[in-house]
Amino acid sequence: MAGNLGHMNLGAPELLIVLVVILVLFGGAKLPKLARSLGQAQKEFKDGLSDGLDDEQKTDA
Repeated sequence: MAGNLGHMNLGAPELLIVLVVILVLFGGAKLPKLARSLGQAQKEFKDGLSDGLDDEQKTDA
């Protein structure tokens, strides 16, 4: 049932498995660089959202 994907809960065992798979795929040396890149992408996304909201508020005024 593909429609039930929204009800999926991840517990500690599932998260541990995901982390192990990520560690195996990327290796320990690349994880800090990957985490840094994800952090920068998240920051840019938040900045883009706030810029979009600011622009929207200026056009409404």
